Amino acid sequence: MPPEARVSSAEGTAGTDALTVTSMGTVLSIRFGGPVEPASRAAARDAAARVFAGWDSRFSLYRDDSELSRINRGELRLTQASPALRDCYAQALDWRDRTDGMFTPHRADGLLDLSGVVKALAIDEAGGALHALGLEDWSLNAGGDILVAGSQAPGLDWVVGIIDPTDRARTLAVVPLARPLRAVATSGSAERGDHIWAFVTGGISPYRQVTVFARDIVTADVLATAIIAGGEATLNRSTEIWPVEVLAVPREGSLLATPGLRA
Repeated sequence: MPPEARVSSAEGTAGTDALTVTSMGTVLSIRFGGPVEPASRAAARDAAARVFAGWDSRFSLYRDDSELSRINRGELRLTQASPALRDCYAQALDWRDRTDGMFTPHRADGLLDLSGVVKALAIDEAGGALHALGLEDWSLNAGGDILVAGSQAPGLDWVVGIIDPTDRARTLAVVPLARPLRAVATSGSAERGDHIWAFVTGGISPYRQVTVFARDIVTADVLATAIIAGGEATLNRSTEIWPVEVLAVPREGSLLATPGLRA
């Protein structure tokens, strides 16, 4: 699962270096909103690593031994797959229906690809693992998809910097991840080229990049992909149905922001 990073977490003032975990073809970084004991830092890293390794071992399309790879090779029927894989597939199908097919786990080449929800689900589970360790102020950044909890410092929200897809040395905006929108995900062509096509026209998406701010990371990740695929109609529908904010970069180079971001 290669990274789709176009969002970078801004450096905080907590004074702790990020912990990193390499998995799913990307890097997960963990930052804390204040001093954390070395033993707790090590436990947090180990817990996040276990979570990501578990998801990768089952869902990676880049590992021949993964359960999903076996399904795509015809060695394992979907009906015989583990409850975890079937549940993930059911979630992906539900999102396909809720986005009018703009998000789908079925690739054009016939392969089943659950990466559109798997990384977000792994981030969400890793966040739960940190909470279980009693850690309340943290930021998880997996290839640019970010989930935060608590504060970056007392009275200070975590913030993200949105990178310009046409110039990665330039930041388009710096946005606080204020409650209740504590998750952000980005999709587009800056890293991997035009890998998501516009379903309505069959051509290239009208957006170079779409960033979605949501209450949970799965919603943010799915809708970022769906809006890239569905264009303006999906963007408008998504903001009507879900409590999200969107920052989109159309191909002509302008910047489109929903009212909450403009405010």
